[in-house]
Amino acid sequence: MAKFHFTPEAIDALPVPAEGHRIDYDDGPVRGLALQTTYAGARRFLLVYVAKESGRERRMVLGEYGKAPKLSVSAGRKLAAEKRALVDLGRDPWLEAKEARAAAEEAAARTTATLGGLLDAYVEHLQDGGKSSARQVEKAIERHITSRKRLAATPADSVTVDDVMPVFHALAKEGKLREAEKLRAYLRAAYTAARKARTDATLHAFAGFRIHANPLADLDVSRPKQAAQKAATNARERKWALSEAQLAAYWHRIKADITAEGAMLRFHLLTGGQRIEQLARLTDRDHDEDQQTITLHDTKGRRTQAHVHVVPLLPEAAAALQAMRGDAGDYLFTLDGGATAAGYHRAWEAVRAVAQAMLEAGEVDRLFTPGTIRKTVETRLAAKGVPDEVLSRLLSHGLGGVQARNYNAHHYDDEKRGALRKLRALCEPKGKAGNVTPIRRKA
Repeated sequence: MAKFHFTPEAIDALPVPAEGHRIDYDDGPVRGLALQTTYAGARRFLLVYVAKESGRERRMVLGEYGKAPKLSVSAGRKLAAEKRALVDLGRDPWLEAKEARAAAEEAAARTTATLGGLLDAYVEHLQDGGKSSARQVEKAIERHITSRKRLAATPADSVTVDDVMPVFHALAKEGKLREAEKLRAYLRAAYTAARKARTDATLHAFAGFRIHANPLADLDVSRPKQAAQKAATNARERKWALSEAQLAAYWHRIKADITAEGAMLRFHLLTGGQRIEQLARLTDRDHDEDQQTITLHDTKGRRTQAHVHVVPLLPEAAAALQAMRGDAGDYLFTLDGGATAAGYHRAWEAVRAVAQAMLEAGEVDRLFTPGTIRKTVETRLAAKGVPDEVLSRLLSHGLGGVQARNYNAHHYDDEKRGALRKLRALCEPKGKAGNVTPIRRKA
């Protein structure tokens, strides 16, 4: 460290330290003007002073020494004089500059940490977790939040119930209370995840949002009496399952259907009515021809890692699989030979077409969906004495308990295959024609 009068010639002649840096002071009119020289040869002007209020020494960087746009000696001295005048007035320009930078960074962060950005991060979080619901959530957010640009641009940490209420009022007026409930759940889940991101490194998608509480915790979607009655009716309808005779009639129709749709419905039923979203993810690597099984990857619920769910294939299910995909594509649950997967809508259309034909023939008194087939499988097998534990393993639900996760290593392959055989027997009960019209040969 030395003290001399700063000139370009004197500064350029300064030796470079072997390591670290060296600070030299100007022997001129501005008290505290200094020059820092690093071992790499970089030089920058500093103002060194003691803050009056805190009593701390500050080394405020004024700028790099050199030709424009860097600071010359005269420009550095002028800037140092301005900052020194603030110090003499009792101010702390180093701290003021730090606070100004922090405020600017905060303002910049708030322009990106918006409600729309938070919900995008929530969708990304679902996708990273392999959640099949991610696309459904993304579409709902696009319809109701992203399309309202002013609302989507609102800083996420300053959103209020009043800001989002117009969206929910519009849904309520249209009678879309269930959709409003789902949207409310998405918003609550996004804020909960963002709040946890402050202490959970795995929630990196929410980095930068600085959410400390859920501002929409008081948001509610209540149901009027009429809507509540309708919801109760819908709940009862959702629990409805086909009778044995109706199941036999359904099987009779899809067994006779030689199209890809018929094969798809036979495969769906004979594998136990598995969730369509999971069947649609099946590819060739999930099929074990030697063991005659398929392996589903169940991401439903709060699972962070997919549950591996092995389903045995009865001979007719294996035949339906072959009829669906042929020898071409990679997807198993398909209507175009394996080129693409058949999603829920395609399966719903196929089931609904059969249901409509059964309704017109008087075989059922209402239409039904793929979900009805799943409930039918569970209901009818339970009535035939299949234990709840086996049904849970066959249908991949209720497997979140401590015993199932940590202790029970039995895969129930034989029990699941036995349950599927009982299901197949229910499709053509011996000695019971039900609503199925028998075809008799002429004498």
